Amino acid sequence: MILRPFLNDESSCASYLFGCLTHNQLAVVDPHGDLVDRYIDAATAIGAPITAVLETHVQADHVSGLPALVERTGARAYLPAEAGVEFDHHALVDGEEIEMGNTIVRALSTPGHAPAHHAYLVSDLRRGTRDPWIAFTGDSLLIGDVGRPDLHVAGDPAGQAHLLHRSLARLLELGDGVVVLPSHYAGSVCGRALSANPFSSIGFERTQNGMLGFAEADAFAEALLRDTPPRPAEQEAIVALNRRGAAPTRR
Repeated sequence: MILRPFLNDESSCASYLFGCLTHNQLAVVDPHGDLVDRYIDAATAIGAPITAVLETHVQADHVSGLPALVERTGARAYLPAEAGVEFDHHALVDGEEIEMGNTIVRALSTPGHAPAHHAYLVSDLRRGTRDPWIAFTGDSLLIGDVGRPDLHVAGDPAGQAHLLHRSLARLLELGDGVVVLPSHYAGSVCGRALSANPFSSIGFERTQNGMLGFAEADAFAEALLRDTPPRPAEQEAIVALNRRGAAPTRR
């Protein structure tokens, strides 16, 4: 399996190109609108087509590159069921798998940052097991922090925080060696104490991430909602664009 991270320091967003070279199938997770050319150029250099584009959730801080990637590559779009988008896509339910040759992607429902949110657990059959070794965690489990619960709901961030507490417990059922690849790192307003290191593991976060130490959901929610950062600039307009699957109008 091949894996290429793409880090956008302007927005502190991380996205990923990965897939199976044996069967020439690549996918992009949480693509950024500014990096579409770079994903395509990387796939061309690798010599395999992009056949799938996945969003962990509807983004609130940047315009998604999914529509442009789908249009330019013919790839299939995948989002969590109930994401509320208005364009053609495959709605993934919890536990559903996407087979890309030797690369298997399993959707794990992890609501809390957004009501419809998935982590994507990736297995490589060439390793001799279907156990995942990568978790694309989106905005649920971040490095040194967890996603904020107030961006995608109106009036019930505490309820979302309780959902996130349960979602994180699901992620912590994974083995310590599973690599954690989130969609944001230090500088993003989607968390408060994000590490400048964008990559980690379940085992490291289990012992070093203070937000994973709350056994009680109420205490977790109280801590999570304390000192919330400002919302992303133009959040409502960005969410509306990403729900429509429309590229912004160029001026």
